[in-house]
Amino acid sequence: MLTGQGINKRFGKVEALRGVNISVRPGKITLLVGPSGSGKTTLLKCLAFLERPDSGTVSFNGNSFSYPEAGMPEETPWPELTVVFQQHFLWPHLTIRENILLPVIKRKQTKSNGFEELVALFEMEDFIDRYPNQVSLGQRQRAALARALVLNPKVILLDEITSALDVEQIGKIAKHLLELRSRGIGMLLITHLLGFAKGLLHKGEGDEIVFLEKGEVLEAGGIEVLKSPRHSRVREFISQIEFTFASE
Repeated sequence: MLTGQGINKRFGKVEALRGVNISVRPGKITLLVGPSGSGKTTLLKCLAFLERPDSGTVSFNGNSFSYPEAGMPEETPWPELTVVFQQHFLWPHLTIRENILLPVIKRKQTKSNGFEELVALFEMEDFIDRYPNQVSLGQRQRAALARALVLNPKVILLDEITSALDVEQIGKIAKHLLELRSRGIGMLLITHLLGFAKGLLHKGEGDEIVFLEKGEVLEAGGIEVLKSPRHSRVREFISQIEFTFASE
C-alpha cells in the first residue's frame, strides 16, 4: 500500500500541495483529477520519491518517510513502485522488445518475469521488434506500460497516459488497466477524461476519485464524486468538461 499524509510542497511563492492525504491500495484504482496546474503531477512525483515534499509522510510497503527530516530511501522502492509518464520515454535506438527488457537486463534478471505474457496481454506480437518511430502512439503507450510491469510492481503511477490517444486506443488501455487491477496491482491514475474515469471506477469496491485544485483536495470518494459532487467547484469543473466534449 502507498499513502501520502499531510503532503506539502512549495516552489518559491507557489504552494503546489497543501496538506494532501491520498492512498493507493492493492487491486484498487485511485483517480486523480483536477484542472491544469492543480499539483497532480507534483503529487505523483512526491509519492514516487522523485520529488521531496517540504513536509508530510509518504509510506510504502511498511516503510514511512516523514519530511522534512527524511531523505531518499536507503533502498529505493523501485521497481515495486513504478511510474509511467505520458511522454513514454522509450529509447529510439532500441526496438520495442529491447525497451521493455532493458530494466530486466539492468537488474540482471531473466525473461521469466512474464515478458511473453505481457506481449500477449498488450497484443504487441505484430510490432514487438519494430522501433518506437515505426509504431503508433497507442502502441508506444502499451510498450511503456509493459516495460513498467515486467519487473512485477505492486503499485504503478500513471500520468495522463491517454492524452494523445484516440477513442479506440483509450478503450484498449482501459481494458488493460482493469486486467491489471484484477491481478492485485494498485494504481494511481491522473486523467482529465471523465468518461474514462467512470469506466474504471469499480462501484462499492474501494476504488476512489480525488479532486485536486490549487494543491488541495476539495473532494474524495467513489463514483458519486463524478455523478453528484458536493463541492461547488467540483460541480463546475465537471459540467465544463462534459460541455466541452459534448460540443466537439
